[in-house]
Amino acid sequence: MNMMGSEGRWTLPDLNAAVNRCRERNSQGIRCILAVMGEHASSTQATFPWVKENIACIRAIGAHQLDASLSLKLTALGAVFDQQVCRENASKIFQEAKNLHTGFELDMEGKGLIDSTIDMGISCTRNGYPVTLALQAYMSRTGKDLVNIVSVGITPRIVKGAYHGDIQGFEEVQARFRTLVEMVLPAGAAFQVGTHDPELLEWLTSRLTDEKHRVEFGFLMGLSDRTKIEFVENGWMVSEYIPLGNEPWPYIARREHYLSSLGEIGRMPAP
Repeated sequence: MNMMGSEGRWTLPDLNAAVNRCRERNSQGIRCILAVMGEHASSTQATFPWVKENIACIRAIGAHQLDASLSLKLTALGAVFDQQVCRENASKIFQEAKNLHTGFELDMEGKGLIDSTIDMGISCTRNGYPVTLALQAYMSRTGKDLVNIVSVGITPRIVKGAYHGDIQGFEEVQARFRTLVEMVLPAGAAFQVGTHDPELLEWLTSRLTDEKHRVEFGFLMGLSDRTKIEFVENGWMVSEYIPLGNEPWPYIARREHYLSSLGEIGRMPAP
């Protein structure tokens, strides 16, 4: 695996590159989600650069009038060593986003952080910071979590999952994904789905034909570029997740593992 050669595909080096990418995607009708790469900060001081860079992203979105939001990983803000530090850091970012009317998403990480991430999302929503929260289909608890977050006004983003889940079988995860979509439909609220699975995408577009006003399809930078454009042309709302920064390797490793795992079972992502 050539990790260095993968960097340009999966990630961008800095905010300027992300702004340019976002402008290009916006011109194609694609909304963007900017994500500053940084995980598992081990001290309060180590979280400061991530707070600063996330606030810079929010300000750039406003200054350039981009159709974009921000995605946060709470481990970069202190979640692995001090929940209070994490909350204080997150509050600074949320307040900046609220002041500049910028949307944001909490990215779900490993299973040990699910409760604290959901608690953060609920706290944000109750304090007037509308949030989108990723939920992973490969976790057995996700059905209950989905009901919980929708009931308090959090927008769910249903994904398969990229860490270590309770369910490993490809087809079983597909089935759980479909079940979660069926669960959220009666609620009448907006939601997002994130997948590059051609079978799921075919099912989703058929199942959600009458729900185009409610659902956004999220894709990663580096995958399914043709599909993104086709979906926009067919009237679907589409977003692209754009990671940026100088610590890309954990993120890249997950993307490369995803492609390798698909290849092992004879599958490919949507083109």
